[in-house]
Amino acid sequence: MDLIPAPSSAVRRPDEDFPLDAATTLTASPALADAERWLRATLSAATGLPLGPGRPGEGIELVLDDALAAEAYRLTVRPGHVLLAAGGPAGAVWGAQTLRQLLGPDAYRRSPLRREGWVLPGADIEDAPRFGWRGVLLDVARHFLPKSDVLRFVDLLAAHKLNVLHLHLTDDQGWRLEIRRYPRLTGRGAWRERSMVGYRAAQRRDDRPHGGYYTQDDLREIVAYAAARGITVVPEIDLPGHTQAAVAAYPELGNSDVVDTAALGVWTDWGVSHNVLNASEATLRFFEGVLEEVLELFPSEFIHLGGDECPKEQWKDSVAAQERIRELGLANEDELQSHLIRHFDRWLAERGRRLIGWDEILEGGLAPGAAVASWRGFGGGVAAAKAGHDVVMCPEQHVYFDHRQADGPDEPIPIGFVRTLEDVYRFEPVPGQLDESAARHVIGTQANLWSEFTDSARDIDYRAFPRLVAFAEVAWSELPTEPAARDFAGFEQRLTTHLKALDALGVEYRPADGPHPWQRRPGVVGRPLEGPPPVR
Repeated sequence: MDLIPAPSSAVRRPDEDFPLDAATTLTASPALADAERWLRATLSAATGLPLGPGRPGEGIELVLDDALAAEAYRLTVRPGHVLLAAGGPAGAVWGAQTLRQLLGPDAYRRSPLRREGWVLPGADIEDAPRFGWRGVLLDVARHFLPKSDVLRFVDLLAAHKLNVLHLHLTDDQGWRLEIRRYPRLTGRGAWRERSMVGYRAAQRRDDRPHGGYYTQDDLREIVAYAAARGITVVPEIDLPGHTQAAVAAYPELGNSDVVDTAALGVWTDWGVSHNVLNASEATLRFFEGVLEEVLELFPSEFIHLGGDECPKEQWKDSVAAQERIRELGLANEDELQSHLIRHFDRWLAERGRRLIGWDEILEGGLAPGAAVASWRGFGGGVAAAKAGHDVVMCPEQHVYFDHRQADGPDEPIPIGFVRTLEDVYRFEPVPGQLDESAARHVIGTQANLWSEFTDSARDIDYRAFPRLVAFAEVAWSELPTEPAARDFAGFEQRLTTHLKALDALGVEYRPADGPHPWQRRPGVVGRPLEGPPPVR
């Protein structure tokens, strides 16, 4: 049946198919209304069939089964009845995605190519995910992505049973969410005068203003749209580094005794700016105000506060920062950063939320309730898990999808290490050195799409797909934990069918034999790294 991601169990019943026609009905338990609504709208658009409401025990029926886990489902296809039993709303959404997949690639179109001949193959399918956090980071700070493209990306995540959209909303190069009490964050911080084209070594710029932001209503819409498809949106507000856009909007947030913060603009370079937040009480109050509005918009348990790549030079040179270190009884600048992260860890915990940050938050001491997104290899995640902290594994050497997919001159703006489709399929999120207790703290895995070199949805499609398909199977399916034991050839065979579904969805993925001419960026300099990725 060429299902991706591979289900826990799938048995084909060749003589027990269920044909769909104008009389086919669709009904569901009230708790599964989101899945029912999505399935009816999607299949009606693709098939031209009305799929009106019916009676229990006939047609296509969605029911709750308390014996199943929340994201688990069981799909039974017989000639007179299709029964999708789910442990909760999310399980019903994932089962509905499988049901669509069983109808073939044409079921992914928005208008029918035919109105007859639709058949669900007879089958017994039981399924549940390996990890509870199956995430993708979308960086909308470096290059803004319009809301319509974000909603399309949500649909693509849902089609692959990925359930976390990590929105990287703020950085040195732009602030992308409306904060009503601080209007200059978007009035000034949401646009830059120009952008660097390619890697910094070429010193090439486009001299075109770039910007955009999401209103609070936009974000409420994105969150609700994602939730109806089983996806949680986790916002990232980066601090204390990666904050030049915020300092450009509100200069009092920066280290004004070291640099003329009033003269700073939103950064037009890629990389890591040295203009970071100061550590004053006033700055803490400012970001508490930001986060109060963030919590109103995002109901997610986790709030990502970055904590990565914070240069300490300004703090070392700042009289105010050094006084702050002495006042708090801290040993050094690392502990000053830890103080900021610990403050917001407590602040979020008091409001029933949890902080997650990049693995640099381990430096200077990890906040008690914080979870770690381990990006600099596995080391930070291993240390955090052994210390009893939850971990999301997203090592750059394996699942940074801005990294190039092949060697050769045709790869557009080639950066980082070569990470092929097979490399991604053989990625194992749980390191072997973790014992059973520590391994339970690996709550999931995530692929990251940084956007310095992707300035449109077409670029995102190219870098993400089909590698994101392989990643989805790694995150969902119970594959052998030994990477060499995984059946990549079998996956490739199933992918042949799945690529037709991506074609129907309009996804401009990278062809196996290299980019189309219009997917190349000749003359735009990248930064390809040679040799195998380092093991950290």
